[in-house]
Amino acid sequence: MADTARTPHPDADWWRQAVVYQIYPRSFADSDGDGIGNIAGITAKVDYLKALGADAVWLSPFYPSALADGGYDVDDYRDVDPKLGSLADFDELSTRLHAAGIRLIVDIVPNHSSNRHVWFQEALAAEPGSPARDRYIFRDGLGPDGDQPPSDWVSHFGGSAWTRVPDGQWYLHLFAPEQPDFDWSNQEVREDFRKTLRFWSDRGVDGFRVDVAHGLAKDLSEPLRSLPLIPEMELEQDGSNPLFDRDDVHTIFSEWRAVFNEYDPPRSAVAEAWVPTARRALYARPTELGQAFNFDLLREDWDAEGFRKSISENLAESAATGASSTWVLSNHDVVRHRTRYGLPQGIGTEGLDSWLLSDGQDPLPDDATGLHRATASTLLLLALPGSMYLYQGEELGLREVPDIPRDQLADPIWLRTGHKLKGRDGCRVPIPWNIDRSADGGSSFGFGSGGAHLPQPDWFGGLSVEAEEADPDSVLHLYRKALALRRELQGAETLEWVSEGATAQPGILHFRRPGGWEVATNFGTTPVPLPEGEVVVSSRPLEGDTLPGETTVWLRK
Repeated sequence: MADTARTPHPDADWWRQAVVYQIYPRSFADSDGDGIGNIAGITAKVDYLKALGADAVWLSPFYPSALADGGYDVDDYRDVDPKLGSLADFDELSTRLHAAGIRLIVDIVPNHSSNRHVWFQEALAAEPGSPARDRYIFRDGLGPDGDQPPSDWVSHFGGSAWTRVPDGQWYLHLFAPEQPDFDWSNQEVREDFRKTLRFWSDRGVDGFRVDVAHGLAKDLSEPLRSLPLIPEMELEQDGSNPLFDRDDVHTIFSEWRAVFNEYDPPRSAVAEAWVPTARRALYARPTELGQAFNFDLLREDWDAEGFRKSISENLAESAATGASSTWVLSNHDVVRHRTRYGLPQGIGTEGLDSWLLSDGQDPLPDDATGLHRATASTLLLLALPGSMYLYQGEELGLREVPDIPRDQLADPIWLRTGHKLKGRDGCRVPIPWNIDRSADGGSSFGFGSGGAHLPQPDWFGGLSVEAEEADPDSVLHLYRKALALRRELQGAETLEWVSEGATAQPGILHFRRPGGWEVATNFGTTPVPLPEGEVVVSSRPLEGDTLPGETTVWLRK
């Protein structure tokens, strides 16, 4: 461990402008043919990750789990799920990634454990009011017989956020009943998570993605306050919500920062915090986690002014706090952005939910438009200061899979909402490696010999790694080229908007980066004059001296 007073490590800021590739382990590569991706499968693909140009890999949960919520129901925070491998397999992956110059970030899930966690089993066996129950949030019920939930709080997966246990008490779970919430006012909980941070840091982990970072601190004073369901990112701006984004959560992350700084270089972290921009910056302060995910563009239409506003606001907040901005268009929780951009403008969350329930038939996406906008938006964000977070398969231009048979859906949202919401399985389908289903002796496109835990559609083969490797004009080759060039862009975390010339018109975003780089995106459908400079990469073929609609270009002067 490092002496915190020593000269800063030369790689201490590696994460500030990194390209981080998110791997959902169960859907990446299966080495043993059981239909579930595993750690050894990821290790076998390190050369692919290196060729892509990723600076770091972020592993979604790989811990022992009953998969009540895709691995975010954790049985043991300091082990590997036997179905995915062992600690030795994890160490081998870490070694291989680091040898390839790729850092390793792991998901940590501090808001809740699984109901199979040893602590929760102890709590169930213990008396009300016992120290074992104090690690979680147990309360007596309302009504003469205590048979009503302690409050009106609603689970994110539908239904009450409270479940009753045999002795009559209720426990809180903001997600599935199999995910009981910890009580973060309990010092034993806080110390155990600091132990977990050190456990993985000692094994060479470079950073942590913090799940539900805004949910740890809760107002549990009696009587529990009523709380109507509030849409994410529409929370109060003053930290007064009883469940989310409370000011006292920052004491927890200040303690975590002290642990991160024990190492040389310090361990990095990024918060998953669905909060307004100004509040998000608090989590990203250098005294806390350093970064927080910017989810604005997951909800933004293909719109120049919306993108400009998000970019300007987030860069300003980062500059004010000393944080590093983050950019993301897809992840394991949202409809893939190629598909979103092919659907009607303004469709919104409810519209996407309805579209999924129609198995992707109403309305039918315009896939060509979706692809043009997806690659243009990715190329735009890759040119910005800050970190870019990519989700596995987006480098292949994968679309959402909206028509998974209902009897094969695994997301708890499907069951907990009474089949009113299909959930997130469509973006978690295992990625295709080969053109032919039989290439690995099984029914998957090279994912594994035993098939895939979620069914892959027939069209996956055409978007496989094998197919795109052979096509120099593929999305995969565009990502590789852009990620290689991006290293030349890294310098001062600044940009200058260009407001003169042919691109100074509505629907065009044009900015300069240090070193003579210029980036222009045409959000419209009509070609416009191309800015001056040497074209180094474009999201689709150019048309003479014009920039086509729905296209981004990088130039160098």
